[in-house]
Amino acid sequence: MRTIGRSGIQPFIVCALSFAVPFAVPSANGQTPVTPSADARPKAASEAPTSSSEIEQLRKMILEQQRQIDDLKRTMADQKSNDSTVAAKPDISVPPTTSRGIGQIASTTPILPPLPAVTTLATPLPVPQAAASAATTAANPCEADPDKTIPTFLRLGSICLVPIGFMDFTPFWRDKNAASSMGSNFGGVPYNNSAAGNLSEFHFSQQNSRLGFRIDGNWKGAHFIGYNEFDFNGTSGSTSLAVSNGAIVPRLRLYWADVRKGKVEFLAGQSWSMLVPNRNGISALPGDLFYSQVVDINYIAGLTWTRQPGLRILYHPSKKVTFGFSVEQPDQYIGGSAGGQLITLPSALSGLASTQLDAAANISGASYLGQPGFTPDFIAKLAFDYPRVHFEVAGIESNFKTTSLTAPWVSHTTQGAGLLVGLNVAVTKNVRLISNNFYSDGEGRYLFGQAPDLIVRADGSLSGVHASSTIEGFEARMNKNNLLLYGYYSAIYIGRNAAFDANGTSRIGYGVAANSQNRVINEGTFGFNQTIWSNARYGGINLMGQYEYLERSPWTISAGNPKQTHDNTIYFNIRYTLPGGMPNF
Repeated sequence: MRTIGRSGIQPFIVCALSFAVPFAVPSANGQTPVTPSADARPKAASEAPTSSSEIEQLRKMILEQQRQIDDLKRTMADQKSNDSTVAAKPDISVPPTTSRGIGQIASTTPILPPLPAVTTLATPLPVPQAAASAATTAANPCEADPDKTIPTFLRLGSICLVPIGFMDFTPFWRDKNAASSMGSNFGGVPYNNSAAGNLSEFHFSQQNSRLGFRIDGNWKGAHFIGYNEFDFNGTSGSTSLAVSNGAIVPRLRLYWADVRKGKVEFLAGQSWSMLVPNRNGISALPGDLFYSQVVDINYIAGLTWTRQPGLRILYHPSKKVTFGFSVEQPDQYIGGSAGGQLITLPSALSGLASTQLDAAANISGASYLGQPGFTPDFIAKLAFDYPRVHFEVAGIESNFKTTSLTAPWVSHTTQGAGLLVGLNVAVTKNVRLISNNFYSDGEGRYLFGQAPDLIVRADGSLSGVHASSTIEGFEARMNKNNLLLYGYYSAIYIGRNAAFDANGTSRIGYGVAANSQNRVINEGTFGFNQTIWSNARYGGINLMGQYEYLERSPWTISAGNPKQTHDNTIYFNIRYTLPGGMPNF
């Protein structure tokens, strides 16, 4: 009979621990040993003491291993029980421990205390599945427990904070060299008989990427929100952005705080103007505003918008009705921004530009508020919200003032006013129709600066320039809301306001300069936004595309020049959006 030597002990232990069959002892050659017969026993009598000693040692080791396995099972069960109750009642009275594996929180994965040292086995034991899962999770310190609901916000004191933003990579092409970077130059499309009109352009851009945060909290029944957002379209002093370093700079977009208690709401800071059309109520949150779904960072021609400092107060008499009143940053604008054309000033009063009137030369922080503001702009809005309909009416009033350049000091004032009517209707569950219409005298600045607010006559008096716009479009969600299709037609009309200079022959004002001061700007655009992948824990990836047709027609055409010009633009965009979401208050 063969005895169980040392070479047979280790496989025996492995099988015993793996299958918990303490008496199923394999032989050295992997076969099950046969019980010796009575005739064979006398021949092994001389080996009995050695075999008995080894078997006794083996039995003790098996019992010790079984005890440790039982302890391990109890520890894991206790840990699982503690995990199920820690969210409801966190234990803050846990005493200090000398174990380096306890109390050092790197993830929410349960960590077991170290066990006493045991005899090393030549063949490793099978790893329990729960322990294997914990090891896999621990290998990724950012991974959350897949079986638990993970908050999509951060706790900071008694507030909730959500990082917001996305990373954009945008290739775009134009059939004319508009020299306007990624955004469209609505009012400055080059003519075909110019060099720029015979050059196309292709670029990549990351400038529309966003970073920011949102803060929510409740204090004594008041819900407050803090909102901050940057993009990378800031003005840089570098001359080598496209040459070598690509060092685009951040630009402040939004920075405001809002508090609501009961039916009253108050907001202060830099936000989207209250003249921006809403999708819902009179909220300043970007998701509740309509500024289209396009990739173009200048949005669409005819949209009424600014982002500027202001104060607003809202009153909510019911869930369906909201009334708002705001005072916002004024600006005495005479053209020159984003393709908008400058007025023609009287020769004796050309010094008003950039000193008392904004000719869009204030591109640095030092000259940001270089022109005077007579009073804030005053905006009132009334919004109605029903299950399928959002309807709103808004009005704006502005005041302008200049004085003569030399003594005796003579001042001149005028007013601007405008009316916005907006409608957003869900004709089906997934299809919405949009109509926003604006009519004004002296409020062209709010049309992305495509029209001036006013002109100056030869005697120094001021007169508002008429400007109006329309946006008509649709937005449709398909494929379980993973695909968004949209299309818009929009237009801007700028009225002629002309006068004669002091010599009685030269024309001044708006609508007199050849080939530049626009009468009509038309845009037709359509596009898509396809969600490629989305996960609440990781964020989402979207593929976007947009086609845009622009056309502009000036008031005056010089001999030999076309009556209008147009531009075609194609955008593609790949976007990664950060995960995050606010809790329900």
